[in-house]
Amino acid sequence: MKTKSFSDYKSDVANWITLVNGEYYPDILKDACTLYKPVLALFGQLVKSSESSSRLFFEITEIQETWMRVQLLRVFKRYVCPALPVEMTKRKTKAIEFEKKFANQFRPINEVQKAFDSRLPCDEAMCALLWEYKDRGKKGYDLTERFFELFRSSFAEFQIIGPERAGKDILMKEIFTDYPNPNRPVDFVIKDKNEILAVGLARYDSDRGGAQEDDRTGGYSNCANEFLGYAKKKGLNTKLIFINDGPGLLLGSMWNDYAALEKSWKGKIMVLTLRMVTERITKEWLTVKM
Repeated sequence: MKTKSFSDYKSDVANWITLVNGEYYPDILKDACTLYKPVLALFGQLVKSSESSSRLFFEITEIQETWMRVQLLRVFKRYVCPALPVEMTKRKTKAIEFEKKFANQFRPINEVQKAFDSRLPCDEAMCALLWEYKDRGKKGYDLTERFFELFRSSFAEFQIIGPERAGKDILMKEIFTDYPNPNRPVDFVIKDKNEILAVGLARYDSDRGGAQEDDRTGGYSNCANEFLGYAKKKGLNTKLIFINDGPGLLLGSMWNDYAALEKSWKGKIMVLTLRMVTERITKEWLTVKM
C-alpha cells in the first residue's frame, strides 16, 4: 500500500496536531514574582547608581551570572530600548557595537527611574512578561524527546543520535567531513551501523504566521536543496526528515508549503507531526535506494 503523503492529511489536519499544555494566568504570578523579584531589585539598584542609560546598559553587561544578566537585559529592553536584541548583546563586543548605534534611542535615565519607581517592588506585569521567556524552547525539547522515544520503540535495529532535549546541535561537518556548509546544524541523525540513513530537524510551532512562516519554510527549502544536492552528488541514499508540530501549522499556507517541500525531491523528504511518525516512517522508506 502506498504511504500517505503529508498533503493527504490536510482534510482532517486538526486531528494530526499535538498540543502541548501551557500555564494559566493569573496562576503563574506567585511563582513568577518569587523568581523575578531579585531581578527587579537589582535593576532598581543599577538604575539609581547609573548616571546615564548607556552606563546602566554596560553595568548590566558586566554581570557575570548569565541568567541574571539576560533577565536584566530583558527588563532594560522594556524600560529603556524596545529595539534591544537581547540575544545579540550576550557577547561583549556585540553589546558595544549595539550601544554605539542605538544609544540615541535610549530613554533618559531620569525618565527610566521615574517609570521604574511608579511600579510596585514586585511588578506583577513585568514578572509575567519575564515568565513568558522561562520555558521558551521547552515545547521544542519535548517534541524532540518524544520523537526519539517513538523512533526507538519502532526501530530497535537502528540508532538515533542527537540532543534529546537541550544540548548542542549536530553539525554537518561531524557527519560528512567534506560537507560544503560544515556548520549547518541538524537535530538528529539516524544510522544503521556506519550508514547514515537520515538526518532531520524538529520544531514546535505554537503560533507562527506571516514573515515567520516564510522564514521557516524558506529555511527548510534551502536546507533540503543544499543537503539533497550534496547527497545526490556523492551518490548517498540519505533521507531528510522534518518533524513539525503545533497549532502554528494551521496558520496561513504553512501546511501547503510543507506538502510542496515534501514532494520536491521525490521520496527523499518526509514532513511529519508526531502523530504521523509510526504510520509513515518505515524501514522500507529509510533503506530503499532512490
